[in-house]
Amino acid sequence: MKPRILALLLLAPLAALNAADAPKPAEPAPKKPERPAPPTRPFDAPGAPQFIRLDAKPGGAPPADANGNFLVGPEYVAAPETKAVEGVPQGKVQQFVMNSTECVRFNPGIARKEFGTVDPQNPKTLIVETHTIDYKRTITVYIPAQYVPGSAAPVLVTHDGPGFGKPDMNLPRILDNLIAQKRIPPVITVMIANGGGDAQGHERGKEYDTMSGLFAEFIQFEVLPLVEKNYGVKFTTDPEGRATMGTSSGGSAALIMAWYHPEWFRRVLTLSGTFVNQQWPFDPKTPGGAWDFHETLIPQSAPKPIRLYMAVGDRDNFNPNVMRDGMHDWVEANHRMAHVLKAKGYAYQYVFCQNSGHGIGNARAQVLPAALEWLWKGYQPR
Repeated sequence: MKPRILALLLLAPLAALNAADAPKPAEPAPKKPERPAPPTRPFDAPGAPQFIRLDAKPGGAPPADANGNFLVGPEYVAAPETKAVEGVPQGKVQQFVMNSTECVRFNPGIARKEFGTVDPQNPKTLIVETHTIDYKRTITVYIPAQYVPGSAAPVLVTHDGPGFGKPDMNLPRILDNLIAQKRIPPVITVMIANGGGDAQGHERGKEYDTMSGLFAEFIQFEVLPLVEKNYGVKFTTDPEGRATMGTSSGGSAALIMAWYHPEWFRRVLTLSGTFVNQQWPFDPKTPGGAWDFHETLIPQSAPKPIRLYMAVGDRDNFNPNVMRDGMHDWVEANHRMAHVLKAKGYAYQYVFCQNSGHGIGNARAQVLPAALEWLWKGYQPR
């Protein structure tokens, strides 16, 4: 036998042994089951308010002097105010960072590893294990070109603001155009990032979904004074000149701020507002979380001086987690809000967006400029 063939025969068993001893490739991690797509809720389904239809052609938005319920879509066209226009004065956009260690009301932050399980003693809440964290939040400030130094300006506070070094110029561009057209006042806008995570057990959920005045107090006493100090601006103390805006839980946070502190904030803009049961920890004073706005709080309270804009998609969130308490349908929650607001005589505008999902991403550029104009309608500086 030739030496080369003999060597191969002798090495073959050794190669087989080495192959047997080699570590096997790790099994791929099992994929999480995909969340079912939310169903499409027809605009004329039982329980829906009666809508004024603006869906004959793309581009519709309710007029700024009208209250009530409106239907838009299913096709959308960005409003002209979303585009930069030559000759329109542009405001300044600046940013700074707040560390959690510098905060009084939200220090330290919280986070979770697992979503949690339904409390067997109370199906309206979850058992969630959390741990403390340090975090940073970016504060983005838009100062319109028309701001007069030393004057007390109206202010718009928005939630889920952009990260540091990544300012979102879409809103400032809309504000530039609306202010130049004198459709809104020269409003300083403070875009506040959340503390991280989402929903029960995370800092964002603690800040946005808690039914109390705590988050409004954080903004009033900690954030706004820093903005005034850092940029040499001044905010009006007139609550009619102070607005708040947010999407999803940021929307519920916007209304929570005005509900618990209408002496500070009275104008509220929400997109896919989370008026559902997402508060954690459980609070027996508001056992349904933000669902209680339309279940008990608004129906059983004297009207508050709040002006409220709402928009939601027909494919918005529906039972997105393990809780099956009947209080996790975003469309139903916003429909119920429209009913109780009308019954109590509130100034409100509700826009139902066909062919749109959570956050109304495809409809936002069409409806937001008109929404901002409606939001500020009737404001007169003191």
